[in-house]
Amino acid sequence: MSRSSEIRGAWHPQTRQDRDAVLCELQEVLTSPHFCNSKRYPALLKYIVENTLAGKSDLLKERTLGVEVFDRPATYDTNNDTVVRYTAGEVRKRLLLYYLEQGQDSAIRISLPSGSYVPEFLREPAKQNDNGDDTALSSTRFSNPDKSTETRGEELDAEPDAALTLADRNSTSPPATEINPSPLLGKDKPPARRLLWLAVAALVTLAVLTGLNLKWRDPKVPPLTALDDFWGPVLHDQRTVLICSGGVVFQENNYSGVVTADKNNQYPFVSMQSAAAIAQVSGLLERSGATAQLLSSPSTPLNDLREHSVILLGGYNNRWSMRLLQSQRLQFTPEPVESIADQMQPAVHWSRDRSLPYSSADDYALIARYRDPTTGGWVVVLAGLGRNGTEAAALFATSPRYMQLLRDRLGKGFSNQNIEAVLRVDVIDGKTGAPSILAVNVQ
Repeated sequence: MSRSSEIRGAWHPQTRQDRDAVLCELQEVLTSPHFCNSKRYPALLKYIVENTLAGKSDLLKERTLGVEVFDRPATYDTNNDTVVRYTAGEVRKRLLLYYLEQGQDSAIRISLPSGSYVPEFLREPAKQNDNGDDTALSSTRFSNPDKSTETRGEELDAEPDAALTLADRNSTSPPATEINPSPLLGKDKPPARRLLWLAVAALVTLAVLTGLNLKWRDPKVPPLTALDDFWGPVLHDQRTVLICSGGVVFQENNYSGVVTADKNNQYPFVSMQSAAAIAQVSGLLERSGATAQLLSSPSTPLNDLREHSVILLGGYNNRWSMRLLQSQRLQFTPEPVESIADQMQPAVHWSRDRSLPYSSADDYALIARYRDPTTGGWVVVLAGLGRNGTEAAALFATSPRYMQLLRDRLGKGFSNQNIEAVLRVDVIDGKTGAPSILAVNVQ
């Protein structure tokens, strides 16, 4: 039997003990930071691993996963709705990150090969001593022997399987070629030769790991900016991000000249300030590689806000901003009293000076980024008491300079925390001026 066949035997867990070991490793992965802050990625990984261990890998196809894991109808269009393919790609990347950063010493490794929804398993067997010439640990791949070519080739967004290649190269023992010992060691001293071999193997392993670390922590890669830090969790969840804008209709006797449109208004419109906010946010999404999908708040049902990150533009003219902010500390008070209030300090609130014309009264805005319990995803609210505040909030949230000011105010990175900030906005002759930070809250 050749050395390679001794090291890499194809294997699928058969015993209860083997399956329990894989499930224990799965639990470690799911509780790691790479997976615990998401709903989709753990759900997909758990489903495919458990079904593979149960011998049901033939069920792991895109449409089946869409129906069983993501609650899609059986007739859904997999070409237009790529939730399975996108999520599988993210699971593959996150597994690689987990085993590079946190799971380096795991006895069992889980991987998702490119072009497949069937996971594979790697195991680190016990040390082997081949007549004193081989003591290195080796990785063994456990694959499902029943996996069909159709299943492996079904996923369209195939990616290079760097994780498996790297694991195999790092864990395979060096070639069993004879090393001529130094005359000082003597040819008649096997322990000395063994020590020399171990030293060489250790140096090779150290060199590989050092190279990997340098590659992973490339000093040429710039650190995350405050703008990246704020938008990272939102953009990382989805390739398509929803922009849900408020809609209004004219009402001249109202203070702002308009009132919020409801679902019975067939032709709601947005102001120039709201249009500028849409342009600012959609431009940022495009530069980040995401696709923006614009929705109108009056005609958007709650189901459309699920499964995607959502950006809500507008306060009193956007019913979803008013509703979803009810889970947060800073909220818009009910009409007709239009203000931003602190639910933990009822005496604290911010409102426009109604003794001044609408075009001259300074506006206030609320910026919020949080995981919403209703939609299950990330929500960003950029909303003013009036249209000037909404424009200023969008400008603030898409500006590297303003976002750095917010991070400095917080004194730490945004990470995955829930963040709220109240802004004051100068308004001169109806034109939106520079925003300034009045208050911040982090949960």
